[in-house]
Amino acid sequence: MAQINAYINFNGNAREAMSFYKECFGGELMMQKIAESPMAAQLPTDIGNKILHSHLNSNGFVLMASDCIGETVVQGDNVWLNVNCNSDEEIHNFFDALAQGGKITEPLHQTFWGATFGILTDKFGINWMFNYNKK
Repeated sequence: MAQINAYINFNGNAREAMSFYKECFGGELMMQKIAESPMAAQLPTDIGNKILHSHLNSNGFVLMASDCIGETVVQGDNVWLNVNCNSDEEIHNFFDALAQGGKITEPLHQTFWGATFGILTDKFGINWMFNYNKK
């Protein structure tokens, strides 16, 4: 079956953001700098340490990111990353970790649809929703 994975562009802080997400979610993080790619010779040397591509494989999901090169990222409220958790402990751990330095919009709470749910914007301006349906 096909999969949809999130890909986030950052304004030069992809390394910091992806390292933070690895701390929050665990898993394996791969990062490739522009200087390590075949494209390096075609681009200015001062951006060689920027992240061309990174991906975090963790808990059954993949989160990818890069530094936006030559443009400025425009952050908006039209995209949210949704994390469907497998336990009460997991949702609390992930939510609390990502909330560090961010802004909680909706604290974790019980919903009318029977789930634990919460919303936050992390310290990098990325919007997150967390959901745990008890079975």
